[in-house]
Amino acid sequence: MLLATSTETADANARVVDVHGQRYVLRGYIGAAPVRGTYVEGNEVNANELPQGFLVDQPPGSVTPPHFHETEQYQVFVGGSGRLGKKTVLPLSVQFAGGHTPYGPIVAGDDGIRYYTLRHRWDPGAKYLPAMRDRFVRGRQRQRLATNIPLGNGVDLSACRATTSEVLIAPEADGLCAGLYRGGPGASLPALDPADGGGQYYIVVNGTLEHAGEKWSRWSCLYATRDERLPSLTAGPEGLELLVLRFPRD
Repeated sequence: MLLATSTETADANARVVDVHGQRYVLRGYIGAAPVRGTYVEGNEVNANELPQGFLVDQPPGSVTPPHFHETEQYQVFVGGSGRLGKKTVLPLSVQFAGGHTPYGPIVAGDDGIRYYTLRHRWDPGAKYLPAMRDRFVRGRQRQRLATNIPLGNGVDLSACRATTSEVLIAPEADGLCAGLYRGGPGASLPALDPADGGGQYYIVVNGTLEHAGEKWSRWSCLYATRDERLPSLTAGPEGLELLVLRFPRD
């Protein structure tokens, strides 16, 4: 199944969530975005069996304390500036964190910081450390980080004559990997096969994507389950830069 939400639809459904007294703005793309900024006891019963993908605007100077989630996730930093732990993160940066992998803090710069949070299943909420250390499970921690990836801003994608790709997270034995694909108008992008992993997200970072008679503009987000046939992904008339993020197999 291929799930998709346009930038325009996500913007129309933006809402404010309180995170430690700070006003974060969330835009839901896939499944249901969180309704609060921290875990609440018993929240697991709200699971809807769908993936969960949303865009976060974290306000200037705010801090998301160190925490972990039960669910594997990608975070893609696409606007503003800040730090993830000790690492500076600028657009475009990609982080993968396995379930029960602590990370953070996320510290927003003076211009705030914007990032997608993308999961292949619903998560009951952030578990902040050290207060929720009793819920931490050791043994399968994994984190990968690709920072400050140059995009084709200012490059005329419409003049591209070849399809190119860049490895962001090298393929691992269980299917985990991420890449950035570029193509000129009408190019067919040889993106990663969802069947080789545990499902994957697509983010249009420049240009437009055409699929199944629909057009998806910049910052639109799509998700393919591992049962989805390899989608036919075509660059629109402006060309296309497409981020592909594949989860490991369970």
